Amino acid sequence: MSDNSTVARPYAQAIFELASRDGRLTEWSDALGLAAEVLADAGMRRFLARPDLDKAARAELVMAVCSEAAGQGLLASTRGQNLLRLLAENGRLAALTDIAAQYDALKAQAENRVKVQLTTAASIDAKVAAGISSALEQRLGRQVELELVVDEQLLGGAVIRAEDMVIDGSVKNRLEQLAATLSA
Repeated sequence: MSDNSTVARPYAQAIFELASRDGRLTEWSDALGLAAEVLADAGMRRFLARPDLDKAARAELVMAVCSEAAGQGLLASTRGQNLLRLLAENGRLAALTDIAAQYDALKAQAENRVKVQLTTAASIDAKVAAGISSALEQRLGRQVELELVVDEQLLGGAVIRAEDMVIDGSVKNRLEQLAATLSA
């Protein structure tokens, strides 16, 4: 399986520039997310992989499904359908998930936001989550969108992930570090 991140970058950048100019950042984010969801379906992927389908038929199928799912949204518009047609013609439909992810990263950067995942061993109080969010906003200098995840295998503590930063304060990690130190 190939990495689509390099292929996705120029598409995401072009869509972001178009959406910024039109003031439709959120609408394009929703549209790309929906299209990526449609193409992530295993049945859809199998159908699109059929050798008897030409590029135009692939494009028409994806446009029809996305337009139906989006109602009168961007994917039903001329621009949305042109994008899906272009991706199909260039054999880039598989890159749509990466295009959506890179677009969302550009959008978050433009809006000075960062998505942070806080993983804990047990659910935490809303007050504690708000305190962590506030501290992270001060440290990162950006608005934080906090996603809370419970992972019972952590034993205790927490792991914070924000873009390429990871703060691992879990008991599991500390025990692994202790074991490594003792065995060295």
